[in-house]
Amino acid sequence: MATPRASQALILLFIASLCFVSSVTASVDSPFIVAHKKVALKRLKSGAEEVTVSIDIYNEGFATAYDVSLTDDNWPCDTFEVVSGNTSRSWERLDAGGQVSHSFQLESKVKGRFEGAPAVIKFRVPTKAALQEAYSTPMLPLDILEDRAPEKRFQWKLLAKYGSLVSVISLVTLFVYVVATPSKSSVNKKKR
Repeated sequence: MATPRASQALILLFIASLCFVSSVTASVDSPFIVAHKKVALKRLKSGAEEVTVSIDIYNEGFATAYDVSLTDDNWPCDTFEVVSGNTSRSWERLDAGGQVSHSFQLESKVKGRFEGAPAVIKFRVPTKAALQEAYSTPMLPLDILEDRAPEKRFQWKLLAKYGSLVSVISLVTLFVYVVATPSKSSVNKKKR
């Protein structure tokens, strides 16, 4: 016969496995939204800075997300002006393994540092009544209209333009050096 201690251990093991199975089946039947927010700055000649925001939304779950809406309205109106696109967008559905993207452009004429918040993604899961929320990755602080030191980069254009010329000149110089320089064996023969 089983001891009371062994039967308690079996009951606890059964309850733990039941919780594990229920959590696995719950996660299999729901969408998992991952959003990546990217921001790029471009200095304009007019003395303003163009901010391009692009947000990629992925459904990494095993079920479709419905009524997906993206909201990224944390750009203050006194600092930023929407040039093209909208800061919000919605989609009817996002299938499992699917991806959607949205981008918009802002313009700022105010100098300073800006730290923005993540974008908010709301979606509906068929098995739940309440809307679910997900957040995009946070963006790094933006230094708008700040003086930037020039970057020292390798000039690929120069390599493409003059690389073959430098190679040919180097090979010709090496050939002339090899032909014009007497070898040690010919110097030894002359001394004899």
